[in-house]
Amino acid sequence: MGLSQEQLHGALRALADEHEPVARVIADVGLPPPRISARGFATLARTIIGQQVSVASAAAVWNRLDAAAGGADDATRVAALSDEELRAAGLSRQKSGYLRSLADEVTSGRLDLSALPADDEEAIAHLVRVKGIGRWSAEIYLLFAEGRTDIWPAGDLAVQIEVGRILGLDARPSEADTRALAEAWRPHRGAVAILAWHSYGQGRIKAPV
Repeated sequence: MGLSQEQLHGALRALADEHEPVARVIADVGLPPPRISARGFATLARTIIGQQVSVASAAAVWNRLDAAAGGADDATRVAALSDEELRAAGLSRQKSGYLRSLADEVTSGRLDLSALPADDEEAIAHLVRVKGIGRWSAEIYLLFAEGRTDIWPAGDLAVQIEVGRILGLDARPSEADTRALAEAWRPHRGAVAILAWHSYGQGRIKAPV
């Protein structure tokens, strides 16, 4: 599971003691709630389903898939569905392929979601071998489902925007710059990412004077 509220808030308070920009954004928007997803096939399957569609649409597809499979959290049951059943659930041909790839990786044992490598980069490499799972999806999974403390999704647009605003930059930093700027926040970059999403959602972070 992801970072608990105690872990998340403890990490941010520790960072705030040393980094004024972090303290300022916490003072402005408050401490964020935790973001926790279940470890395993279902969370990654939901990630695939949710790509480029609204939250409501993704939920509707998931509910139809869950009904068709008799439990879509089970990779074996999803793998047994026909192409017609996947289409009836609302999955495109591309997403059906991605979902089958994930189910095959899990059921074959090539991807063991209960025993990913301890090294974050190695774990990301394991996940992105699955069709439809890119680096961002892998990072989100490791942060929300495994609670890895130093995951830093530098390619996330909202994270880039908020890092720029938190640090008072004139423009949104690039992915590479966002990664470099966060070095000072190790080993709690995951907590800062969650704070950045919280701030972005509030849309009211104060600009530095």
